[in-house]
Amino acid sequence: MRKIIFMMSVSLDGYFEGPNREIDWHLVDDELHRHLNEQLRGMGAFLSGRITYELMADYWPTADADPANSGPVAEFAAIWREMPKIVYSRTLERADWNTTVARDVVVEEVAELKARPGGDLVLGGADLAASFLRHDLVDEYRIYVHPVLIGRGRAPFPDADTRTALRLEETRIFGNGVVLLRYGRQVRG
Repeated sequence: MRKIIFMMSVSLDGYFEGPNREIDWHLVDDELHRHLNEQLRGMGAFLSGRITYELMADYWPTADADPANSGPVAEFAAIWREMPKIVYSRTLERADWNTTVARDVVVEEVAELKARPGGDLVLGGADLAASFLRHDLVDEYRIYVHPVLIGRGRAPFPDADTRTALRLEETRIFGNGVVLLRYGRQVRG
């Protein structure tokens, strides 16, 4: 069965974006970008909310046409275009680039999606992730901690009334100081 993997970059003080939605503090160099490409290439689909989808669709479909973008950036453009995508939105009428629009996170539909053959499903965007978390649908967390304090912003995890036990599965330190923390769910007994 495929897993739902929540991937997110955060500052050391725990924010995924600044108070004005800024993400210019992300330290994505070639080493980290190659790693992300390697991880994402094998996924079965990208799951995102409308805002994340529109940000990605504004840049990645033609990013590799710009001669200034080479190496891992150009490689990711091809990965993004070819990857099946599901965008969760109540307002988006249509989406391009191999994308299906879903209106709501429906637990039974997500279970059906997970049961299909193929690679794992990567979840991006804090608002959509909050919905998946409320329904207890996230199987794995890949949190990339960037060595910067931004002071204020939005946290990736919503307030919750439940505790979720996790198991550390991997850590990795990149040359730019970013640290990957990969956690899986504790085995439910």
